[in-house]
This record gives sequence, C-alpha cells and structure tokens, in this order.
Amino acid sequence: MATVMTHRGEVDASTLGVTLPHEHFFVNIMKERREALLHDEVLMTEEAQVFVDQGGTALFELTPNTIAVGALATHRGRSEGRISRPIENVEACVRVADAVGLTMVMSTGFYREPYLDEVVLNEYSTNELADFIVRDLMEGYPGTEVRAGIIGEVGANKWYVSAMEERSFRAAARAHKRTGRAIYTHAVFWPVAEQQVEILKEEGVDLTKVAIAHTDLVPTPGYAVELARHGVYIGIDSIQSSNPRGVALRVTQVTDLIRAGYLERILISHDLCMPGHLRANGGNGYGFILGGFRDALLEAGVTQEEFDVIVRDNPARLVSY
Repeated sequence: MATVMTHRGEVDASTLGVTLPHEHFFVNIMKERREALLHDEVLMTEEAQVFVDQGGTALFELTPNTIAVGALATHRGRSEGRISRPIENVEACVRVADAVGLTMVMSTGFYREPYLDEVVLNEYSTNELADFIVRDLMEGYPGTEVRAGIIGEVGANKWYVSAMEERSFRAAARAHKRTGRAIYTHAVFWPVAEQQVEILKEEGVDLTKVAIAHTDLVPTPGYAVELARHGVYIGIDSIQSSNPRGVALRVTQVTDLIRAGYLERILISHDLCMPGHLRANGGNGYGFILGGFRDALLEAGVTQEEFDVIVRDNPARLVSY
C-alpha cells in the first residue's frame, strides 16, 4: 500500500483525493515585498473553506522553514535563520486544516536567497543540514508531534544556483535518499531547473520523486515539455490570476504536456502567498483551480478524466512511499 505522511500521520495515498500540491498558509516574504505577509488565521480559514466547498480534500503546505510564521496571535517576530518550522507555524497550519477538514502534507527544508541564513548554511555541514530535514520528516518538527511529508520548496532565486543554494539542494537530496520523500523545487522566470536537476542527479536522487515549481512562469517556448523528459513532475502552479492571457498560456502548457505524453507528470496549483491573492482582497484565493481554470481546460479539450489524473492521482503519487 502506498502511504503518505500528513499532519494527522500516515494515510493511504488513495485517500488524499482532490489536492492542491503547492500552497501556503502562513508565510513572510516581506524581505522582497512589503505587503507579502500572511498571518491572519481567521482569514486563511475562510479562504481554505472555499476549496473544501468545491470538493477539495487535501493541500500541500510548502512553506519553507525560513519564511514560516505563526498566526497573528502567536507570531513572535523574526522568521529567518531557522533550521525547522517554528512551533507556532505548525500549530496554526494544523488548526486551519482541521477547521475546514483538509488533509495537509507539510514541508521541510531551506528555501532560496535572500532567505537563506548565512550562519546556518555556513556553520553546518551539508550532511548536518540533511540531518535537520530528516528529523522533521521522521521524528517531527521540534516541540510537536507533526511530521513533514515532503522536502521543499528548495529554490534558486536567479538564473543560476548560488553556492548557498547548492548546499541547500545537496542537503535536500541527501535527506531524500535517506527517507524516500519527494522534493519540490522553486525555479521561476529562468530555466534554472536544468541546473537543479543536474545537482540532484549528481546526488543520486530519484527524479520521479522531484517536482519543479513555477514552470508556467518561464517564457521559453516548449520548456515544460523539455523539462518533463527528465522524468520530473512539472508544476504549472502559479495560477493566481484569471487574466485571460495568463490563463490561456497555462492551458496551452498543460495541453502541450498531455499531447507529449506527460499527463501523469503535471501538477496544478495557485501558490497563494500574498494578501492580494486572497478572495477577500479581490484575488482568486484557493478556488480557481477547481473553478475557472478547470473550465478553461475542459473548454480546450482536456477531459474530466484527464483533469482528475492531474488533481487526484499525480499529487498522491509524488508524495507516496
């Protein structure tokens, strides 16, 4: 039986159901964008309820350790420099998931520059960094009984993988090899995922357990199909806007992947990470994948059965062990 580690413990992978594989509840990326802070628990619960009301049942909460914050009532300040999620973040995420009845797969690992703490990345060896990730996966986040179920999102900030980012990637790879858990990377705007894949290959990672995020934001024609040839999952997972041009681009990426034979490698999600993405603030929240985007895919010729493979089967297969 294929198993998945969730915030409630191990479950049969087949029970995950309709899943958003790349989302965030409580996150602080104010170092780059002043408004980019999510820490209102009541609001996040209301937003998550929309997805559940549409028939959604599971969500991957992919907030890396270094940008994870607690809810407004528990937030204690600095979010960088951590080697694990803070207790208040774990507890707040669990409260939201339980309040709406979602099964949640939580993540562990380091992120990308400028959110990598130089002291942590330089003081600890690559194997020690891997130890921290393995601990979260196999024992639980310190001070909690909740175990992570996936490594990520581990990222590169620019068109290359920096030295500290490479340390983070190699630590993630070694944790994967020790646990069999999947890795979700962050590779936005440039085709930097090719470098990421090479590093993971050097470390002996099973690329069928790797997902590359934000492929939909790389403008290179045919990039998603070329990347899929490595065997990785392709994240068309920045579907935050209902802008017709953006929707049409992502529909084309999905249909191109299906025509090329990569239906079982597609992941679609919103990557909700800023207040402007919330329905309460005029955005689509967590409700667009099962709403307007599904409608656009079906109108473009994607069948309901193919859509179900993308939102049910693929996320479960990625994180199962």
